Amino acid sequence: MNTVPGAIPIVLIGADDLIPPISKREELNEWERLNILIAREWALNPRVLGRRDPTDESYLRQLHERMFNKTWRWAGKYRSYDGINIGCPFVEIRERLPQLLGNVRYWIENKTYADVDEIAVRFHHHLVWQIHAFPNGNGRHARLLADALVVKHGRTVFTWGPANADLDAAGDVRNEYLDALKALDANDNDVQPLLKFARG
Repeated sequence: MNTVPGAIPIVLIGADDLIPPISKREELNEWERLNILIAREWALNPRVLGRRDPTDESYLRQLHERMFNKTWRWAGKYRSYDGINIGCPFVEIRERLPQLLGNVRYWIENKTYADVDEIAVRFHHHLVWQIHAFPNGNGRHARLLADALVVKHGRTVFTWGPANADLDAAGDVRNEYLDALKALDANDNDVQPLLKFARG
């Protein structure tokens, strides 16, 4: 495979599911970024949020599909394999997602937590860390879904760390994000690090 010096080739696992004819990681990142920007516009559109519910499973799947439908053939489809170090066994995804969505609706209706920010970051944590429903893009999907939830309830979108931070790139910001997720996973009361990180 031809690559420019310093370019990182795309890992061959899953390459058959890639839609655009690209071969470098940098190209893939840019393609995904543009795909996600279009989905973000749709997800946060007041008209869409006025008639759709971010805690509905069809919305959740459609959002993932819109985020990756120009990049990956599996966009919007749940993973069908295990072997990742986070998330539930794939056979539990279709059972656990509706349970989580029902819980989130209950939390909102009954004001279980202090405010919608806390509900949204807990929702995000369960999606990305405990379920991990999709082959890829779970963090980006869960963050955008949490953004849609808070916007629907009158808040502004989260910054998810410092403005313009790249959470997919290795470094201190990503480590802080992962540490906050791990803290909440270890102790259900330890939500403040993730709340603080989400609001920057």
